[in-house]
Amino acid sequence: MAAADRIRLPPPRYSGVFSLEEILLARRSQRTFGREPLTVDEITQLLWAAQGVTHPNGYRTAPSAGALYPLETYAAVGHAVGLAAGFYRYDPAAHALERRSGEDLRPAFRRAALDQRAIERAPVVFLLTAVYGRTTGRYGERGVRYAILEAGHAAQNLCLQAAALDLGSVLIGAFRDGEIREAASLAPGEEPLYLAPVGK
Repeated sequence: MAAADRIRLPPPRYSGVFSLEEILLARRSQRTFGREPLTVDEITQLLWAAQGVTHPNGYRTAPSAGALYPLETYAAVGHAVGLAAGFYRYDPAAHALERRSGEDLRPAFRRAALDQRAIERAPVVFLLTAVYGRTTGRYGERGVRYAILEAGHAAQNLCLQAAALDLGSVLIGAFRDGEIREAASLAPGEEPLYLAPVGK
């Protein structure tokens, strides 16, 4: 991967102005977004909350069966301050983005998600996928369940972080998997689980 396609992110913040209880109280699904872009700092914080590394051994913000980490986290960026539109993969170990495409995938994601307008209106849409083989190798078919449970943990972390940043978010699971796979050019064996539009 060319150096130009890899973007180091600013370090995440480890403290905020709201208590966990206040954030839990404030979190609601939001499907209406304004035109204001997200900032790189906001995107960084959301990615870190979903799958960031929190321990020298590589443990992350969301629990993972056997610490096998089957999830991949992507950002379909439409409007952001300091980050070009495009499709990015989050690398938790390096706390960096890998640019996969310069295309704004939000329209394709909206079509795949049964024309849910929130997907195209949000400035950034996060995509959580799972590579089940990372867990089924150890846990057999039960590993699929563990990966799906982990996606729920990571998605909730993202939504709580959005609320802490005074941002709206919604989790969407209604989409045609094949169309998401094709639009995002997912690797064989990688399955889309969640779309998460986020905005102001």
